[in-house]
Amino acid sequence: MKHKLTNSEISDLRSTVQDNRSIDVLRRAVTKVGVNSASQNNEVVSKLDRVFSIEVQTGKVSNQLHSGRCWIFSLLNTLRHRAATNLKLKDLELSQSYIYFWDKIERANMFYDRILNSTEVKPDDRELQFYLSMPGDDGGQWAMAASLVQKYGVVPVSVMPETFNTKDTSGFADALNLKLRRDAVELRSLKENGSTDSELQSRRDDLLKEVYKMTSIAVGEPPVEFDFEYRDDDKKYHIDRKITPVEFYQKYVDVDLDDYVVLSNSPDKEFNQMMSLPSQDNVVGGKKIEFLNVEMKYLKQAAINQLKDGETVWFGNDVLKQMHRKDGLLDSDLYKRDELFYIDLHLSKADRLKFGEAEVSHAMTLTGVDLVEDQSTKWKVENSWGDKNGQDGYFVMGDNWFDDFVYEVVVHRQYLTDEQLKIVDETTPIQLNAWDPLR
Repeated sequence: MKHKLTNSEISDLRSTVQDNRSIDVLRRAVTKVGVNSASQNNEVVSKLDRVFSIEVQTGKVSNQLHSGRCWIFSLLNTLRHRAATNLKLKDLELSQSYIYFWDKIERANMFYDRILNSTEVKPDDRELQFYLSMPGDDGGQWAMAASLVQKYGVVPVSVMPETFNTKDTSGFADALNLKLRRDAVELRSLKENGSTDSELQSRRDDLLKEVYKMTSIAVGEPPVEFDFEYRDDDKKYHIDRKITPVEFYQKYVDVDLDDYVVLSNSPDKEFNQMMSLPSQDNVVGGKKIEFLNVEMKYLKQAAINQLKDGETVWFGNDVLKQMHRKDGLLDSDLYKRDELFYIDLHLSKADRLKFGEAEVSHAMTLTGVDLVEDQSTKWKVENSWGDKNGQDGYFVMGDNWFDDFVYEVVVHRQYLTDEQLKIVDETTPIQLNAWDPLR
């Protein structure tokens, strides 16, 4: 069905705003200050004070700068809180560059598998196009970071600091995307022209060496072992010589990531079922990206219980919705754009997921919650955007924003119900499409 706008219809459209003084006033204000400023609800600002009944003591925030590594930062934030307590070193920071380095290598290796396993489909196949759309990009999931930590351990940021290309990953990502797409063309051509499995393996080995060389040049070479030297918060000197990254993790962090479960709230799908996203797995033989989809009350209660026990919580969300970056505010009523435009802008969470209005765009860390009569009212959030946003880098999140824009929390198994544990342990996950909004 096609409909061409007629001159009469265009005149009718114009008539809806002509000779309307209230719209004239609104137009002057909105065109001057912008939609968000004109629609900001100051009652929300006063509601979101920064006092929390439950709060985990944490140190200085980190800064992912111009990169998409929030999923790495958020996992390392939860781990460094544990290590900082063990070491009595409040402002310990773990190297994001180190995990980022190994993600590039493992993700390229996985990419080659996917290319060689998809030579029977045309280049415009939707799933293949998904893999080709971002082979060298930064985004990721909690399980992806957990897989890398389990395999490669962690190191302090002083051992492998940030570089220009981790602070701004765009240039390296562009070069790596080009290289991997070129490799896809070559590998598909070799297989289509009858190369043997051993010939394909030999060539992919050479291609992966090139990825390693590129990453080493752009990011720096990851340590095999290092000396860990520091003074704790009591000014006592310590040194641990020739420790490997895996040994450092086991000795000073000591968290079994297999004991954690990702709870999701995706009401466009059936609750109380396991789901998986194999299209985003990044380590062959590593952790699978899996979620237990449950009602929101279970995400909140599990997060509250973990915070009560003194442990912070990784969570996935859609941070650009109803957010004031500078002030560090997150609330579903922060911008009243429906009232500004006199139109209905409401969509249910399920419909937002179904129709492209929702996605898991960011990961942050819950470090506190305010309870009134055992009900959460607001949450303290550690972001990875540096200390110039929010209060020293910490945001405050309204409970309604949690309902609307939080999609995943990562919690210890002990905070699940017996029924939920049975689902996690005994059911086969439903495989989601590569382009699902939970990606």
